[in-house]
Amino acid sequence: MRGLKQDLTASTAQDGTLAVRLAHVRRHAALVLYIEQLWPALQPTLAMLGVYTLAGLLRLPQHLPDGLRLVGVAGWLSLCGWRLHADLGRRHPTTPEEIDRRIEQASGLRNRPLASLTDTPAPLLHASNTLLWQAHRQRLLASLGQLRAGWPALAPKERTHQLAAAGLVLALGIASGVAGSSAPGRILAAFIPGRDDPDVPLPHIDAWITSPAYAPDAPVFLSPNRPAPQMQEGARLTVIVNGMASHPVLQGTRGMVVQDAKRQKLDPHSWKLEATLTHSGLLKLTGRGRTLASWSMTILPDLAPQVAWGPSPGTPGKGDWHTRLPYTASHAYGLSNMQVVLHATHPARGANPRREVSIPLPLTGHPKSVKNVIAPDLSEDPWAGQEVTGQIVATATSGHQGQSEPATFKLGSRVFHSPIARAILDVRRRFALEQEKREDTAQDLEALGEAPGPVREHTGMFLNLTSIVALLENADIDTQTARASATNLLWDLALDIEDRRTGDNASAQASIDVRAAQADVAQKLADMKRNGTHNQQAQEELEQSLKTLQDAIARKMQALADSALRNHTAIPDLPGFSAAGNKAFDRLMKQLRADATNGRSGDAMQRLQEMENATERMRNATPQDLAALAQQLQAQQKAREQAAALHDLTARESSLLDHAQSRLDEHLRAFSQQQSDLADDGDGEAAEYANLPTSELLRRLGLSAPPNMGGNSTDAQSRPSSASPQPPAGLPDPAKAEAQASARRTERATQHALEQALGELKDEFKELTGKTPEAFEQARKNMAAARKALADGDDAAAASAEEKALEALRQSRKQMQDSMKGNGQNTTPSFLPSFGGSGDGSSGSGNAGESGNGQPSDAAGEGGDDENTTGKDPLGRREGEGTDQNTDDSTHIPDTVARQRAREIEQELRRRDSDRTRPQQELDYLDRLLKPF
Repeated sequence: MRGLKQDLTASTAQDGTLAVRLAHVRRHAALVLYIEQLWPALQPTLAMLGVYTLAGLLRLPQHLPDGLRLVGVAGWLSLCGWRLHADLGRRHPTTPEEIDRRIEQASGLRNRPLASLTDTPAPLLHASNTLLWQAHRQRLLASLGQLRAGWPALAPKERTHQLAAAGLVLALGIASGVAGSSAPGRILAAFIPGRDDPDVPLPHIDAWITSPAYAPDAPVFLSPNRPAPQMQEGARLTVIVNGMASHPVLQGTRGMVVQDAKRQKLDPHSWKLEATLTHSGLLKLTGRGRTLASWSMTILPDLAPQVAWGPSPGTPGKGDWHTRLPYTASHAYGLSNMQVVLHATHPARGANPRREVSIPLPLTGHPKSVKNVIAPDLSEDPWAGQEVTGQIVATATSGHQGQSEPATFKLGSRVFHSPIARAILDVRRRFALEQEKREDTAQDLEALGEAPGPVREHTGMFLNLTSIVALLENADIDTQTARASATNLLWDLALDIEDRRTGDNASAQASIDVRAAQADVAQKLADMKRNGTHNQQAQEELEQSLKTLQDAIARKMQALADSALRNHTAIPDLPGFSAAGNKAFDRLMKQLRADATNGRSGDAMQRLQEMENATERMRNATPQDLAALAQQLQAQQKAREQAAALHDLTARESSLLDHAQSRLDEHLRAFSQQQSDLADDGDGEAAEYANLPTSELLRRLGLSAPPNMGGNSTDAQSRPSSASPQPPAGLPDPAKAEAQASARRTERATQHALEQALGELKDEFKELTGKTPEAFEQARKNMAAARKALADGDDAAAASAEEKALEALRQSRKQMQDSMKGNGQNTTPSFLPSFGGSGDGSSGSGNAGESGNGQPSDAAGEGGDDENTTGKDPLGRREGEGTDQNTDDSTHIPDTVARQRAREIEQELRRRDSDRTRPQQELDYLDRLLKPF
């Protein structure tokens, strides 16, 4: 019994392992039975789906409209769902007996041993019987061997079902093979309404990119699935899709960002899409489940403008109250606005820390880069004479802003010698910077009005000061308005006090009128720029203001002239002074008027600033300035006389050249006629050219041969080349020869007179400027050479020398102009516009080629052209041709004979170029000459 128990204990451990294995097999068998029950329930539904899939592969549902396709898909899927639900409802749960029976069948067990395991013994009275039953179970489990559940049986049991399933699978395979790579797309399109399969033609797409407003480039049309060219940030993409029932969609991938995307339905099958491009990336156009087009976009970022200060901003120098503001800025697409923003570097105690001053910088149009220097008069600002910190702010046409690095400099300030004027300005500065209240300012001004001095002595100035005090004490006027008005009035009062310190009442009143007129013009220009209006009414109002300003300036100049007479200042030509000043201001006003009429308000404001600078310099003009003016006027008059003399010399020398050239042309025509008469036919002419050296042939074609290309030994009858034609074989007409000799004698005398006149002009110019242009001596030598050639009867040498003389005269004119500019002889006093020196803030005015006195700025030659150094006019004729007194027939259209002669010469040159026995230098030259032809 004890041994049985030990065997039973060991068998129980083994029984546990076998029981676990049996439980695993039973779970597997339960799954197999579940699949065998589920698969028949799914077969009808899968067959229905297979039939619809087959229809989709055959593109049958795709021919239906989207609405009908939606109804059909929904109905078919609903039918499939109902059938699946019905088939699944007929399944029954799997019992343990069915599971064991499946294991027994799959494992090949006989006598149903698993059923014996589920049996239970009858009640036993003795414990030994229980041990025997357990031993029986252990032997039964050990006898089971390898247990299996098998695989599910999925094949239909009925033959008709098998044939139907095989036929459906075969049809799906054939349809998929026929569809190829389009099969997945066809299936998706069949089940998803609103989606096209790949076999449907793509809609027509028109796409283009419009550059942003700040980069006015032409629109760029896009091709589908091709990279787009580089575009600027903010470019606008427009896509037109034709032949598509549902709307397309723009999608950005790989970092692509589109903004403000809009979609518009043009008609039932046409769509318009717009989007703003801001970043690079891949852009896709999708619709009805397909990618219609894709573009790789490269978007160039719109960077901020590059802005920087120029060298040495601030006050130009001692005694100059302007503030020099040099600046540079650039942007790839242009600049629309620039200004300088100033802040106090060391704000005064109690002053408004938020105060800033904005100074607009002039721009013409929308330049991509600008480099300029302006010197505005900022002495009126309360910060004048103090250190400020400035930044240049530039706005691009795209709207982006850029700022320069801060720069610290001192604002220019005027020098006021009157103690009362300085005291008034000190009170004005404290009040403008909000360092004291208006009541305190009123008390300070009252105290200044009661103090002895020019204000109390002059009724007008005292009344002005009283009115300013009343303005400050008027409680009905707000503080900001009172501060702005009182600041302007106090500045005008200080200027008036300073003017009356050294001048008379007329001059001071004229200065007041000029400042008032300038302020009115500035206001009109600012209104036109701000409102963008340049209509007839605005132009008439501006014209009236300019007329008032012109009259005020004329009165100021008259007062200045009267003061000069009273002070016995040496002005020999007082009307000339007034005329020069009036012309200078008139020209500047014409430019201002033209700028305003054409909408260039910035340029007009700059012209007005130049005018203000000039009038302020006039206001501070001293007797010494007027004396310097007299000297300048005299020097300019002499310079104009010398320029006229040089111009006359040039014209006469050109006339001599015309005469010599006329005789040369007549000689050439006689020679050509004689050669034509001697030639029997074209062969004779060709023989003549064959006997000429290459340099002579080139000369006859109007070309210049290399200097070392002489006669050619290989020519049958080569002759040395000559700069002038050989004389005719026959004797010349004696009468004509005598006439030409007489003309040469006359021209030789004229040439000698011109040579003497040039020497006198050289001495006068040296006395005026202390310099002698080098070209004067060269021109004199060439004139002497021309005189000798005329004495020898050599018209060719005379013409060559005269050409060189003309060239030297033109060079001397330029050298005279440079010398006078260097000596300051070609400028007018600094208190007249368009002649101011550097640092006055003016960028120059007046028309190009004119000086301030209305004369040509080229004082070395009136009506001359420095650029024309070839001795020919724009039509290619030598100077002097076409005039009444110096006409010739040297300029003519070639006739047929001349053209034929030129062709024969060209053929001869080609023949010589093919002769490789000639010198290499000549062959190289001929190769270069004939290559373009």
